[in-house]
Amino acid sequence: MGAKLGQSAGDDDLEVNHDINVTPFIDVILVLLIIFMVAAPLSTVDVNVDLPASTAQPAQRPDKPLFLTIKPDLSLVVGERTVEPTTLAAALDAQTGGDREARVFVRADKVVSYGDVMETMNLLRAAGYLKIGLVGLETPGAAPAPAAPAPPAPASAAP
Repeated sequence: MGAKLGQSAGDDDLEVNHDINVTPFIDVILVLLIIFMVAAPLSTVDVNVDLPASTAQPAQRPDKPLFLTIKPDLSLVVGERTVEPTTLAAALDAQTGGDREARVFVRADKVVSYGDVMETMNLLRAAGYLKIGLVGLETPGAAPAPAAPAPPAPASAAP
């Protein structure tokens, strides 16, 4: 609340001024603006880095891995049997004997979109299978894992 310093018509009281003093507000806003102008360039990372290729050995594959394959037409195959998305949980339970701790290796064709792979992984999670491995092709320079059984397809499992 402010007051006018002019004389009133016979009162010794100061007259009340209902205007807001915005000078401190403007000072605070300008200080904040300067802080953000200095901090904004520091918060972005713009460093060009040429990352090296991984030379890590592929993880050892279990004796009998459980593969869930997503075909280009978005049909699902558990092991060697085609299943519907609605019966995926029952098919996985039949393959694993109800062991929800079994790792399921998901492989998808290149033309399958990321969103479709995520939908399939959500189906796995809803069925209670939380240990999921993604399968990809081996790079030519990577050495095979020691004592790994021969894969049924030219793919390796990622942990």
